[in-house]
Amino acid sequence: MALKESTRARLMQVSTATLCTALYKRGLRHQFIQDVRPLNPNGPNMVGEAFTLRYIPAREDLNPITVFQDRQHPQRAAIEQCPPGAVMVIDSRKDARAASAGSILVTRLMVRGCAGIVTDGGFRDSPEIAELGMPAYHQRPSAPTNLTLHQALDINVPIGCGDAPVFPGDVMVGDREGVVVLPAQMADELAEEAVEMTAFEDFVTDEVRKGRSILGLYPATDPRTKDDFAVWRKANDR
Repeated sequence: MALKESTRARLMQVSTATLCTALYKRGLRHQFIQDVRPLNPNGPNMVGEAFTLRYIPAREDLNPITVFQDRQHPQRAAIEQCPPGAVMVIDSRKDARAASAGSILVTRLMVRGCAGIVTDGGFRDSPEIAELGMPAYHQRPSAPTNLTLHQALDINVPIGCGDAPVFPGDVMVGDREGVVVLPAQMADELAEEAVEMTAFEDFVTDEVRKGRSILGLYPATDPRTKDDFAVWRKANDR
């Protein structure tokens, strides 16, 4: 099920925090990727379907630097296969001692029109990646090549990334706090609910700044709150 452009647009406007609450209401508690941060915290948000790459611990006899001469090497092949509009998600076993990728590969993804890249490991050339226009998320910088620690194995299979389950086609949403994984079949309803939640929370914030108590306001247990919210929405075209 392809991601609708209307859903993509909605998700670009909401926070990972709001989406995590909407997921929690549905019993999903482990969809936020742990210990992953944007390289450029001032960059744009990220929305796209997951295209995955899985690393295992490198075995030295199978992982010399010459493996990159093979055009079918899984890391290189994944960079060329990740569809435009998709987010590459890498399972690096939460190990940032060696890089998941570097600036040349990330630049190639950007030029091909991909929406972003996420790893629960690290990137080398991280200052250069931070200056690219494409969102990128990792645990921390890592200079050594991936071959010293990671062996690329599987392309576009279910993976774990920062303790979150990621299936190909799931919808990845990133903001300045981090990245959340939306099950593909829930993306439309989660986007719609999150937009509504965001409008209400913006109203609440305005009221709190005016000095109003949160009691009866957040959550909206006071009947007056819903009436005030309706007036606020009309006035703010929300």
